[in-house]
Amino acid sequence: MVKWFKWLLALAIFSGGFWWLNQEKPLQVDIVYAEMGLVEATVANTRAGTVTACQRARMSLPIGGQIEQIYVKEGQLVEQGQLLLSLWNKDRKAKLAEVKALFSASQKNQKRACIVADNADKDATRQQSLLSQKLTSQEKLDSAIANAEAFQASCEAASAEVDAKQAMVNTIAANIEQTYMHAPFSGTIAEITGEVGEYTMPSPPGVPTPPAIDMLTHDCHYISAPIDEVDAARLIPGQSVRISLDAFRNEAITGSLRRVSPYVQDFEKQARTVTVEVDLTEHKSPHLLAGYSADVEVILASKDKVLRLNSDLIINDEYVLLLNHDNIITKQAVTIGLSNWQYSEISRGLRLTDKVISSVGLAGVKPGVLATNK
Repeated sequence: MVKWFKWLLALAIFSGGFWWLNQEKPLQVDIVYAEMGLVEATVANTRAGTVTACQRARMSLPIGGQIEQIYVKEGQLVEQGQLLLSLWNKDRKAKLAEVKALFSASQKNQKRACIVADNADKDATRQQSLLSQKLTSQEKLDSAIANAEAFQASCEAASAEVDAKQAMVNTIAANIEQTYMHAPFSGTIAEITGEVGEYTMPSPPGVPTPPAIDMLTHDCHYISAPIDEVDAARLIPGQSVRISLDAFRNEAITGSLRRVSPYVQDFEKQARTVTVEVDLTEHKSPHLLAGYSADVEVILASKDKVLRLNSDLIINDEYVLLLNHDNIITKQAVTIGLSNWQYSEISRGLRLTDKVISSVGLAGVKPGVLATNK
């Protein structure tokens, strides 16, 4: 009897263990809850944007020549109109001195000719008066008038010669001015190509050569970034922009959409994009450098204090997976309002107390499966 009891007990234990081992184990999942907060509809750049200086000039002189003096250094701040570089120009200065001397001589010759012309005009007037008194002859009057006209023509010719010499002075002065390079705006010197004594020349058409001096503004920047063509129609100048810079990861930078390109860029093997320009409104760091990579998010619309959920938990923008009171995974349809890559507004279909499954990529997570929260 005892023997049979032992066998029955062993069989019961074995059956219980077999049943327990084959019992469906709940799937371990993570859950989150929807929350009240801010949701924005945004458009982001498709590729990294760039911090760009408001003004940049890659300058070369219009003529070739030997560099005589460089007045600035790389990294130096300069003011508008400040002299940056000059070429050897002693030959042009000598020519200018020569032309100025000729101009001075022509002025004196003009003065002499006009004095003679004025005196001849007075003589003709006297002869006219004497003729009316019959104290001279018509022949002498005609001769006096002819002399007056001739000397007046000489005065005018001398005046024209003065104008010509003045034009020559202006031309030589302009040629000398071409040997000097001045700053077109206030900024910083980025790069200098060439040294004193070296020969520099302008870039021939179709042959790019390094500029003699590259300068840019140091206190004025904007962001240039490409936006996918499908989002271009929603962009309007003046919209708020959120800016992210790798160099300032912990700093919130805001901006304003300044310009949307009037055409779509079509590069081979690249998506078609529209270039936008963004003004920085709250970033005044002196360490902001042209060339930094930047990401922009144009804020199209926003709603605060609305029910929101992480966008990646909404499957096909149609439904979410919930864990109900019986620990069964269920499918719940939702209606989405504003949305971006981070959050989506839930207009209908979800409550603050609903357990939303966040581990949607976990194997076995599907409606009808028994699950439990980790």
